[in-house]
Amino acid sequence: MNISYHDFQQYYRGQADKVEVRDTKGRVLWIHGRHFRRFLTSLGIQGQFKLVLTEQGELVSLCKLKSS
Repeated sequence: MNISYHDFQQYYRGQADKVEVRDTKGRVLWIHGRHFRRFLTSLGIQGQFKLVLTEQGELVSLCKLKSS
């Protein structure tokens, strides 16, 4: 994920509620922005994330993977 601080502000202004992301297999996912708030820095949100879902598609966990 690579989203600038400025672009993520759309979530805070109420102009967007979900973030569109693409997984490593090319699938497009829409994830509520509130799940990314803790990863926001002055540069925005960068890095790879691990998403765990239930069989019903509900979010169980989202964590940022360490850079190597």
